[in-house]
Amino acid sequence: MHKSFTKVSGVSLCFGSLISVVTMALHPAGGSVEHILRIRHILIFPHSLGIACLPFMGFGAWGLSCLLRTNNKASLLSLFVFCLGLVTAMIAAAVNGLILPQFLSDLTARPVDESIVNAIVRYGHHINVSMANVFIFANCISISIWCVLIIQTQKLPKAAGYLGLSLLGFGFICLLLKANFTDLYGFRSFVAGLATWLTTTGIGMIMKEKSENKYAGS
Repeated sequence: MHKSFTKVSGVSLCFGSLISVVTMALHPAGGSVEHILRIRHILIFPHSLGIACLPFMGFGAWGLSCLLRTNNKASLLSLFVFCLGLVTAMIAAAVNGLILPQFLSDLTARPVDESIVNAIVRYGHHINVSMANVFIFANCISISIWCVLIIQTQKLPKAAGYLGLSLLGFGFICLLLKANFTDLYGFRSFVAGLATWLTTTGIGMIMKEKSENKYAGS
């Protein structure tokens, strides 16, 4: 049962990561109120897709945490932090991709002061940036813990642990160089790096069961 759970959660982790990359590839750039209203239908689809991938990533993270569980239960702490990041991603996607376009569409259908509309758009932007910062910070913490546990327990290839730490190190250098991970292209880069590590780890979880089954059958 446990081995099957590891495999299914690994597949879920890979699938959720793939969908997150597709989401960011389809994500259009924001802009003025007129621009948001013009592309509101385009905004809804990728944000809905992004929300849909979150349960798969959460389920995969649960399987990873169970696999890496030790006596101090640090892997469960990593799971909770990762899920916090997923919640912030859901909030940002819902506000900017679902609520804001529909709200602006209804609001501009009747006479409203333009300054009020622009203030609402700016408020949505600040929510998005704040949620993105929490998402990035939460993912960095959780992946750091998982990578250390992978190297310590050796329940997955150490290469996955070193890959994650290398990506985190590269991201830290980018921050020192004042890279902005909360704008569209910066966030795309972060999600691409995150998806790379999660997919690599998910494949390791899948291959782990196959190798164990082969060993048990010999």
